[in-house]
Amino acid sequence: MRYVSTRGQAPALNFEDVLLAGLASDGGLYVPENLPRFTQEEIASWAGLSYHELAFKVMRPFVTGSIPDADFKQILEETYGVFAHSAVAPLRQLGSNEWVLELFHGPTLAFKDFALQLLGRLLDYVLAKRNERVVIMGATSGDTGSAAIEGCKACDNVDIFIMHPHNRVSEVQRRQMTTIFGDNIHNIAIEGNFDDCQEMVKDSFADQSFLKGTRLVAVNSINWARIMAQIVYYFHAALQLGGPARSIAFSVPTGNFGDIFAGYLARNMGLPISQLIVATNRNDILHRFMSGNQYAKDTLHPTLSPSMDIMVSSNFERLLFDLHGRNGAAVAELMATFKQTGAFSVGDDRWTEARKLFDSLAVNDEETCATIAEVYAECGELLDPHTAIGVKAARDCRRSLATPMVILGTAHPVKFPEAVEKAGIGAAPALPPHLADLFERDERCTVLANDIKAVQAFVSAHGNRGKPL
Repeated sequence: MRYVSTRGQAPALNFEDVLLAGLASDGGLYVPENLPRFTQEEIASWAGLSYHELAFKVMRPFVTGSIPDADFKQILEETYGVFAHSAVAPLRQLGSNEWVLELFHGPTLAFKDFALQLLGRLLDYVLAKRNERVVIMGATSGDTGSAAIEGCKACDNVDIFIMHPHNRVSEVQRRQMTTIFGDNIHNIAIEGNFDDCQEMVKDSFADQSFLKGTRLVAVNSINWARIMAQIVYYFHAALQLGGPARSIAFSVPTGNFGDIFAGYLARNMGLPISQLIVATNRNDILHRFMSGNQYAKDTLHPTLSPSMDIMVSSNFERLLFDLHGRNGAAVAELMATFKQTGAFSVGDDRWTEARKLFDSLAVNDEETCATIAEVYAECGELLDPHTAIGVKAARDCRRSLATPMVILGTAHPVKFPEAVEKAGIGAAPALPPHLADLFERDERCTVLANDIKAVQAFVSAHGNRGKPL
């Protein structure tokens, strides 16, 4: 399997090199040169497989030539063996032909665990083979950071620096990052927003001279391995609900477009998906594109669903690549326009093509809380605010009541007590046993100005397990 850049100018790489590269050298994102496609009979034969066995079937084509089958099977079994539910990603019914796919049974109670528990193990495997050490530099709007730290904390060949926007993540999200100690773990609170953090990561990849010879690796959803891992649970959900003999619809809470892009890939790999709903909050750049062909920066607003408080959706470029017939030059031109003007539209034919599969909805905080209360009253299920946005979007945008609707349950409600309390339900649920003492644990974090030079100086001074690089 070879991977190419969405901007067409970077060299094609194998899986191992893509894993370590993150961003392509031309500023684009890596995607498979040719997507594997499964027959309906092949997909149907996977019914009844355990989650890690299904993951092997779905992901094997992406790593062929880089990781032997036996090693990959062992990595997957270890990855999903740490999840608290034996089904790994259980479905829970909310209403008639309406389901939540619970993706929060991993160590950090968020869907990011599916990809980042795997990414940490893949990095350890590849780096040990190469006898190489790397620096992970990541930005988080809340959940990626803790999942990345949890997934990579035991990696012998990794120093990890995670930036989050200061005072703009929930207390549980912050503490899940700042209470894990290790010589190779560094939490940085940036006096800015998530997009500022993300921009610094991208700029640091473009010029890595501050690392003095070590290389950067991405854990954000620009890393192909994260998208790859998320494809699996679309197949898993569909197989539980009668797929591939019947089509399934999905509603996906998303800010960075990575999670829903994985669903788009699952469909292109042969899974019958009739509808993908982009569910987002007041920071609605994706909804404005899907509903009106206008992709434009706007003011970032803090919300009760902070993991989607994102102004620019990094992974959207991967969809643009397909919408433009995989023409890297056309995508590079679009992204240059966006950098200069903060906005672009695509040709009507390309937008119309996207709308055949995608619908979207932006949901404000009041509607989010109302949905949490509504679902709790209907069936006793308590939703986190991101999942509630997914439910609201599913109910408002659903094309067919005969098609099973699956909402991706992206986080445990315990992570967002403010939203639960504002919904009028009462106190948020108790933390699970492995996090019961979270609020008593010591924290370690460094607050830095919104200044890339200050951040890069910090990374340079504290890499190599606390020794200067």
